[in-house]
Formats: sequence, structure tokens, C-alpha cells
Amino acid sequence: MIVQIYTVQSPEEGIALAELGVDHIGITPSDHGLPGELSNEFAAEIFSAIGNKAVKVALTVDSDLDKIVEMVRTVKPDILHLCGDLKLVTPAKVVELRGLLPGMKIMQAIPVMDESALQIARDFEAVSDYFILDSYSPQIGGIGAAGFTHDWSISHAIVEQSNIPVILAGGLSPENVADAIQQVRPWGVDSLTKTNEPLGGGKFRKDLERVKMFVENAKGIS
Repeated sequence: MIVQIYTVQSPEEGIALAELGVDHIGITPSDHGLPGELSNEFAAEIFSAIGNKAVKVALTVDSDLDKIVEMVRTVKPDILHLCGDLKLVTPAKVVELRGLLPGMKIMQAIPVMDESALQIARDFEAVSDYFILDSYSPQIGGIGAAGFTHDWSISHAIVEQSNIPVILAGGLSPENVADAIQQVRPWGVDSLTKTNEPLGGGKFRKDLERVKMFVENAKGIS
């Protein structure tokens, strides 16, 4: 079971997550007021420190392809996580983006709000390397970081129909991740909000003890 943890706040934290067995480490290079966002330059520093200790994932909610390309070239992720407006970054736009970033792996966020998510996944499968199935909140820019779970039966149906690896996200915690895996049977699981230690003012750091529990509970499922 692949474990992905968002969103790292420092080089030291990134290294600590890798040492805890986190497979994918996510960063949010952004200037949109997203939870835990960092500058492109600081994100690049963190990824440089992590090196090859984990797979490095960078998230974007942008629809301007030039801005996405600029971020990727600065931050240098292994995987680009697209979680912006699906009406603006369509499958055709993802094809265009691939032409601008040859060889870049694409993780497409699928908002699991209702059964329409199954068709969204079908539409994006041919242009994606991975899916991340996430909850959606209109209070948060982009898809994800909502902090609550969604209908796992829909996510399971997407896993069953998809021919690419699927990561389950959305309100996953050390307490519910084993149940989520048993119900959905994804390739990987992701946690942001439920492995954070709030610092006030909307800021946080990763709660390393909760990350450790999340990793152990996720990888303990056969």
C-alpha cells in the first residue's frame, strides 16, 4: 500500500516523513491561499533535501498552463498533481500540458461528490498516470483539502473500472484508513488534514506521531 502525505512545510519535515516510511511526499507550491502553501523556491529546497528518499509530488490548482510549467521547472517534482477546475483544465488541456512537460507523470484529482465522478474518471484516464479520489469543499480552492470523507462505494467503483493506479484521499486518518482500504481497495492512500498539528492562524506542521500511526495502519492491511 502506497502512503502519500501532504503538505510538507520544511526540509526537515520532509526527511522525517521519508524516514517514517511515507512513499509519496506532497507539497503545495501556490499563491492562492491554499492550506500549507509555499513558494516555488522553498518547495524546491524541500524537494532537493528529500532527494530520492521518497517520490516527490507537487500540487497545482492553476489553469494557466504556462504557470504550471514554470512551477514544475522550478520545483522539480516526480509527479504533477492536477486538482484545479475541471472545466478549465480539460483532458485536451492535459494533453497540451504533456506536450509542454514531456515525461512528467500526471496525477489527476477526481472530485467524488456523486456518481458523476465515474464518468469524470473515464474522461481523464487516457491522459493520466494516476488518479487521486478526493472530497470537495467550495470553501477550498481546487479539489481536496476538505477534511471530510466521501462515499467510498463510489471510490471503490472507480478503482474497479480504472486501469491506472488510484490513490484514495479525503478525510483519511490513522483511525479510519484501514477501514477505507478494506472498502475501496485503492493502490494508495493520502492524508493531509488528519495528520496535521494546528499552529493557529491557519498554519500547521505535520504531526509525526499521527503520520507514523497512519503509515503503520495503512501498510498493515493485506
